[in-house]
Amino acid sequence: MGKIKIATDWLAGCAGCHMSLLDIDERIVNLLEAVEFTSSPVTDLKHPPEEGVTIGILEGAISNTHNIEVAKQMRERCQFLIAIGDCATFGGIVATRNLVGTQAALRRAYLETETTVNGCIPDSPELGAPLEMVTGVDKVVHVDLFIPGCPPSADALFYALSELLAGRVPV
Repeated sequence: MGKIKIATDWLAGCAGCHMSLLDIDERIVNLLEAVEFTSSPVTDLKHPPEEGVTIGILEGAISNTHNIEVAKQMRERCQFLIAIGDCATFGGIVATRNLVGTQAALRRAYLETETTVNGCIPDSPELGAPLEMVTGVDKVVHVDLFIPGCPPSADALFYALSELLAGRVPV
């Protein structure tokens, strides 16, 4: 039997969940005997392969239209989708924007900060249009497993992957 293929990506967040994945430390060597990471935001290959993967991992909130596209593509190309971190599970710190509204948050961040000089709110099709509400991934696509935490512990991530590799759905 070949290696289990895993794809990862991040949405609106800080990348701390991917750092926790790397914090598995030497245990990642054991994982690599059984899995192949096909794509990741920290590699040259950014998108899950068209032929699909067994496990997809998303971190970060749904904050803009680009995040929706990435989440839908990951869901289409994976058999089992894991949302890792508080942002992916319920919006996390990114969702604090919901308290003041998108436009007010953008104005404050890009125009009104004390150190801003000649600021402008980014507006590029490459970034995607900001959504009015920040949400977790499950508001856009079906998620099979949630691993909360900010960030989730390396032990929790390792446990979940180990259970899946053993053919069990982690609790």
